[in-house]
Amino acid sequence: MDLGIKGRKALVCASSKGLGRGCAEALAEAGVDLVLNARGAEALEATAAVLRARYGVKVATVACDVTTPEGQAAVIAAAGDVDILVTNAGGPPPGMWSDWNRDDFIKALDANMLTPIALMTALMPGMIARGWGRVVNITSQSVKAPIATLGLSNAARTGLTGYVAGTARQVAPQGVIINNLLPGAHATDRAEKLDADAAKAKGISIAEAKAQRVAAIPARRYGTPQDFGAMCAFLCSERAGFIVGQNILLDGGIMNATL
Repeated sequence: MDLGIKGRKALVCASSKGLGRGCAEALAEAGVDLVLNARGAEALEATAAVLRARYGVKVATVACDVTTPEGQAAVIAAAGDVDILVTNAGGPPPGMWSDWNRDDFIKALDANMLTPIALMTALMPGMIARGWGRVVNITSQSVKAPIATLGLSNAARTGLTGYVAGTARQVAPQGVIINNLLPGAHATDRAEKLDADAAKAKGISIAEAKAQRVAAIPARRYGTPQDFGAMCAFLCSERAGFIVGQNILLDGGIMNATL
């Protein structure tokens, strides 16, 4: 399928690896020029070099922590007149309700709610002026089915979801389409960390912990960054103009719900 976005420009946050890289690669394959961001300069430059060579698109890089005001200023300046924004940031650490204090919640909100909002606030006016834009926020399956040990993430990402629900309807008449992508378990560093934490808590091996998680997924595997990127690219495409303010779940069927 021709996604109709060749020659467009996208900012993809936290895109040197994992789900962010999956999104960046799918957009590059569709002919989109990229501004990539990550904290680690070495991995970021390696990813950029691969995408330039493989797809022949322009790729700029900004090595910074996008969850800080300084990092946001840097990526916004580099982004310029982007048509597509993919927000992404690592999730807060797992724990229990009794572990977290106010500072923990503020940090989670800054990273997983207020950072995407800041980027949308800065970049959507240009999209509105040009009459076309796409925003995809990478959130989590936990906004539909909370995960007890990820309370910080549950809270921050659900806050972002509520913000998007209203905002998406306000900007859609100007041709700017906002949606959220909700990953379940995917083969990323985050999944490895959660598997390791579960193994330690249960006194089993990491392989056993992973096997237990996989057994609970109807698809019987973790998702891949390629699975995730393909859906991201579709939501950024010309073909997705009638999908507004939705929360698209990519979890292999683990959330057992009719709606």
